[in-house]
Amino acid sequence: MDRRAFMAGCLGLPLLAQADHAEAQAGLTKIIFPFAAGAGGDTLCRLIAQDMAPVLQRTIVVENRTGADGLIGIKAVKGASPDGGMVLVTTGPTMYLLPMVETTPSFDTAKDFVPVSLLARFEFALVINPALDVTDFKSFVAWLKAHPDKTSFGVPSNGTIPHFMGSKLEKDLGIPLNRVPYRGSTPILNDLIGGHLSFGITTLADALPQHRAKGVRIIAVASAERSPFAPEVPTLKENGIDLVADAWYGMWLPAGSPPEFASKLGAAARAALAKPEVKEKLTAIGMIPVGSTAEGLTQELAANTALWQPIVKATGYKIEN
Repeated sequence: MDRRAFMAGCLGLPLLAQADHAEAQAGLTKIIFPFAAGAGGDTLCRLIAQDMAPVLQRTIVVENRTGADGLIGIKAVKGASPDGGMVLVTTGPTMYLLPMVETTPSFDTAKDFVPVSLLARFEFALVINPALDVTDFKSFVAWLKAHPDKTSFGVPSNGTIPHFMGSKLEKDLGIPLNRVPYRGSTPILNDLIGGHLSFGITTLADALPQHRAKGVRIIAVASAERSPFAPEVPTLKENGIDLVADAWYGMWLPAGSPPEFASKLGAAARAALAKPEVKEKLTAIGMIPVGSTAEGLTQELAANTALWQPIVKATGYKIEN
């Protein structure tokens, strides 16, 4: 994580906050998405924004405030005026993993934000090089034991769910595994296709096209049930691994936001996600629309925190800040 970029971004936050407040007074709401444009989460934001605007009678725009693994955008909303001018949409893992791995947490999700809605889920998959002499998860485990020099696996980044899924697998299987951090899913898939990597853990949506083209093979998913996008692939739980690791996008407001606005915002998000055309576009990119109450989002966050806290703690992984 580039802390110099993070600090540089923070220096400009007071001026940005003043401008955002003025825009809020003029009826503008910004959905802050702390990652790059073009990915699934960005598409989710833009789809719901266009349906929420007339319901809320506000102009809604999506703004990508990237940097520091999501912290720039999260901090921007944390420091925003609670006037409806800024809304945070980000992944669940950023909201519960970052406070676990930072030496000094930059935010407290419960104290610094008002929950609005769990928006959509996405899934993770265990993906292998198709040239391996493997037919299923059981034979994959046997292959790992027989080839201790080929147990390197790729993850999209350090400090992520795939990172800690690998740690959990290593512990449960009793096989030393060598994690290799990449910059996203694409280079992992390229190395699997090229035979330079034995296996990887990444999002199911990213791996599906190459799985269907037989460029890679998905041998397990980490969701509670088989994925509707790949129903032929068993779950880790079916293979005796006690781990459910789906991920999701949620929506939050800064602390102090009026409950009435939070409720209205959540209702507008749920209505947008219930529209057939929105559902169709999201499922086409590997997302499962949800749309929950604020209580549903809070419960999901608590459950994920309880699940991952002991796993993360056992690894000793920390980010210095």
